Amino acid sequence: MKIFKFGGASVKDAESIRNVAKILNSYASDKVLVVISAMAKTTNLLETVTDSFINNKADLVSKMNEFSSFHFNICNELFSDPNHPIFNDIENLCLELECLTEKEVKDDYDFVYDQIVSFGELISTKIISTYLLSQGIKNKWVDARNFIFTNSNFREASVNWSETEHIISTKLKPFAEKSMVITQGFIGKDRNNATTTLGREGSDYSAAIFAWCLNAESVTIWKDVAGVMNADPKKFANAEKIDSLSFDQAIELAYYGASVIHPKTIQPLKSKGIPLHVKSFLNPSESGTVVKEGNEFNTDKICFIFKENQTLITLKTRDFSFVAENNLQEIFRILATHKVRVNVMQNSAISFKMVVDFNERKLSNIGKDLTHSFETKQTNNLRLVSIYNHVGKEIPSDITSGSKILLEQKTDRVLHLLIADN
Repeated sequence: MKIFKFGGASVKDAESIRNVAKILNSYASDKVLVVISAMAKTTNLLETVTDSFINNKADLVSKMNEFSSFHFNICNELFSDPNHPIFNDIENLCLELECLTEKEVKDDYDFVYDQIVSFGELISTKIISTYLLSQGIKNKWVDARNFIFTNSNFREASVNWSETEHIISTKLKPFAEKSMVITQGFIGKDRNNATTTLGREGSDYSAAIFAWCLNAESVTIWKDVAGVMNADPKKFANAEKIDSLSFDQAIELAYYGASVIHPKTIQPLKSKGIPLHVKSFLNPSESGTVVKEGNEFNTDKICFIFKENQTLITLKTRDFSFVAENNLQEIFRILATHKVRVNVMQNSAISFKMVVDFNERKLSNIGKDLTHSFETKQTNNLRLVSIYNHVGKEIPSDITSGSKILLEQKTDRVLHLLIADN
């Protein structure tokens, strides 16, 4: 069985959905489970809906209308019959979302976020599954929340692997053996049947979960690039495709921020030796990149990974003690409590520096907790450049020219540069 994953860029409009249908039609005779993300930038839009709901902002209704209109417009382009059942399906889902936003806010932000943002995946897969049927491509729509079981760590839920594997292998596999399955990425449910999400851009991870539980022969992530590139083509005109990677290399690149693959995706595939292909939905016949175990699947290409909108937090103890084990324990407890991931860290006897993604709400929360024990300094609007396979390679001067390097960290494999533009 093959697992395919299509991200938001591949289903951003009606024409893109028609292209996905052409790709899937060429695999109609295969056993395929298809994981699909929310369309285009609708997750971003639903995040603004969540923020407006939580903070009683006046633009909530307009954001909701924008969300529903976007999907109805796509349906109008895909389905010529205005009485097609898909319009009722989408209207019902939009009404369900509207009902959520009419309730009084009683729960924490992360819980509310997961309940709202999940509608992007639910609606996109309903539209695409129905369109495929209209084109003669037999498929079954399933709700991923009935098969991926997690804890209640909202926005970063951990998978209950034993329960998930059992239900997928016993209940979902029989469907997948008979017909193409269309399901959602990114979402699951906890023991209380509340919707959970697996982390931003988590649809790749969903594909890996299904693959692991179904012992799939391969996973293919369809992207708008030729494969895994050694740099962002939008930043580097001479960016090159990497033909093959080992699992360990892919894990490292994803962890440091390579946006083509979600960081959690590789480990489940590596454990069962399931190859991962990254291919272009614009040129589906091209070979793309394969991630597979074995020494022959290695690259020594220098790779450049850029993470924008970074924040540097510098901590010093208030009691003039060294930044030692007890202080570090307190720092990481606070980070874990507020679900803040550190991209780079550096400590000396008298200070601790960490680089994190900018998130105003989370930074405010950790700042309040950290100031009890530490003097804190925060610097925003920074760029983190991670250079993989840097040893013995020439680093382009324009990466740092005219900029100030606030932090530099070097290992035998990766060079991290935290840059402030002058």
